[in-house]
Amino acid sequence: MTVARSAAAEALGTAFLLAAVVGSGIMAERLAGGTVGLALLANAVATGAALVALIRTFAPFSGAHFNPVVTLALAAAGALPRRHVVPYVLAQLAGAVAGVWLAHLMFDLPILQQSVRLRSGIGQWAGEFVATFGLIAVIESGRRHFAPAVPGAVACYITAAYWFTSSTSFANPAVTLARAASDTFAGIRPADAPGFIAAQLVGAAAATAYFRWLLRPPRAASRR
Repeated sequence: MTVARSAAAEALGTAFLLAAVVGSGIMAERLAGGTVGLALLANAVATGAALVALIRTFAPFSGAHFNPVVTLALAAAGALPRRHVVPYVLAQLAGAVAGVWLAHLMFDLPILQQSVRLRSGIGQWAGEFVATFGLIAVIESGRRHFAPAVPGAVACYITAAYWFTSSTSFANPAVTLARAASDTFAGIRPADAPGFIAAQLVGAAAATAYFRWLLRPPRAASRR
């Protein structure tokens, strides 16, 4: 598989992921009758279900990262050639925006938007740190110890993190930037996106460092 084809798989997979996130958010808000909790539940379940299907579909072609911090973490761990990083990240960003636009098109909304939904503050940033740390933890342990179950484990974690993190678990810089271009249930103000992305990068770096330490072979006992 060439880098170009792998990046194309990342672009399409990320586009479908964002179409699922934003599209299910729009549908949930319309059908929930103003009950935010019900809308969030529908949004979370739809996102988790889409993740299982998309990861299983695109993993044979690109690894199904759909997320720049996953790509960076795997490259740092030596599980992805460094030459893949830039094409993957660019493809993820382009695919994410395309997925948001596709959701707007499907629901007869203006294609070009800018979110005004406030998501800021130390609590939100802490939520993004926790969400991203946990995502990388699931992937780092999963790819070594339960690889066939990783799609389901990632989907279950993200579905749960929608509810147990204050930020509703974006955990993905490409998702964050794309959702800033959607003034819908899933949106985030562009001014708030940098704080989320910084927290995601720190969370991913912390998880990568932690698992590097956790998996380090023990030193041989010194001979007397």
